[in-house]
Amino acid sequence: QVQLVESGGGLVQPGGSLRLSCAASGSILWINVMGWYRQAPGQQRELVASTTRSGKTNYPDSVKGRFTISRDNARTVSLQMNSLKPEDTAVYYCNAAGVLVGSTFGSWGQGTQVTVSS
Repeated sequence: QVQLVESGGGLVQPGGSLRLSCAASGSILWINVMGWYRQAPGQQRELVASTTRSGKTNYPDSVKGRFTISRDNARTVSLQMNSLKPEDTAVYYCNAAGVLVGSTFGSWGQGTQVTVSS
């Protein structure tokens, strides 16, 4: 069993910043990819940022230059969000995929709400 626990969401004004964190726990040998996705009401879940074990990062154009993902340690990832816009409002989910003893895993966190509004 792998658990992902997110923290750091909240309400922020346009142009403001927030930092999300996600910590993984369980019998994990290693995590290959950790990332953040978001889902706004009535829309599909979309990738916001991801980082691999080797440090390669990936961002969609909508957040490039504003969001930064960082791997704090082998089991923790953070997402620094700057210059936030109302369209960034969504539930943000942490995702991780890797290897357990004898199997692989892909897990989601419970989600944290980010609201950008004046």
